[in-house]
Amino acid sequence: MKYIHMLVLVCFVQALVFGQQQPVEGFLSGKSAVLISCSPAAQPSLTWEELAEKVHSPLVDAGGDPVGYFELEEVALSEETLQIYANAFQKRLINNIIVVTRTSNGNFHLHIFPFSKNENIISPGEHISVSATSLDQFFEDVKSIGVNKPSENFLVIEIPEFPQVEEGQGRTSGASNFLRRKPLNLDVFKIGVLLSGASGDSGYLLTFRHDLFGKSEAQRLAEQREEREGLESVFEEVYPYQVEFINTARSNQELIRDRVQFMLMRIEGREGDIMENMGLNVPPEVDPNRIVVKYYVKFLVRNELYIGEKWDASPSWKEALSSFLRQISEN
Repeated sequence: MKYIHMLVLVCFVQALVFGQQQPVEGFLSGKSAVLISCSPAAQPSLTWEELAEKVHSPLVDAGGDPVGYFELEEVALSEETLQIYANAFQKRLINNIIVVTRTSNGNFHLHIFPFSKNENIISPGEHISVSATSLDQFFEDVKSIGVNKPSENFLVIEIPEFPQVEEGQGRTSGASNFLRRKPLNLDVFKIGVLLSGASGDSGYLLTFRHDLFGKSEAQRLAEQREEREGLESVFEEVYPYQVEFINTARSNQELIRDRVQFMLMRIEGREGDIMENMGLNVPPEVDPNRIVVKYYVKFLVRNELYIGEKWDASPSWKEALSSFLRQISEN
């Protein structure tokens, strides 16, 4: 009996080790897309492109095949951009997603995930992680990922590439769905408000953005509670129609069945990127690099996106939400 227990234990350990190595094997036998988020506050200063130039050789030395570098903030800007990049990655037969984050304290973090092959890009689960406080140590740790393991990646490009991902008009291809007016029939059907963490794996990629990286589960739960309380107070103050807060993932069909035909959507990022994504020209008085929140309404039946007649993005989500709800509920 003792030997049976020992055999079971050995098999369990071998299975665990194999499970941990699966992402490594994928990294060594397929194409990778690299998403980079680089804090502008970190010193010495590095743009995401400069970091891509530096990390490419260590990734190749580790046995990887990084075929394209992209800024994480642009990829994860909205549901529409995530879908565009997911489609492009599938066409390029991407196997792995490498996420590189440089936080404001100057630390470097790298994670390698299997490509989810859907608009989530990555999903929580097994992955490879590397962290370092200096660039030199970071490179050494990255190189060690594939140590003593044969790579099946051949004819790897020697310099990083920054491909333009386009579908229609590229990043702004979803602009035709954005309408500069308010939706009709808000007084007849409910508007759904999706709370953070209620959409399954959606939004997981955004947790690797430099200003969000490293938050604990407790912090995220506390922020969700605070978010709901804040949302409820704003809706009670300025929105006269029915609203339904959603804290679990539900399909569009389920929502429509429950008379939720509209969803409140939130986008956060650089103001210039958001305006371009919505098909708008960026006025000269707007700081395109200002981080703002913009709300809009998604009409589930026809996938129309209503942004309102007035531009109301703001660094304060409460101010942005109040302004948006007022203008879409005005008679």
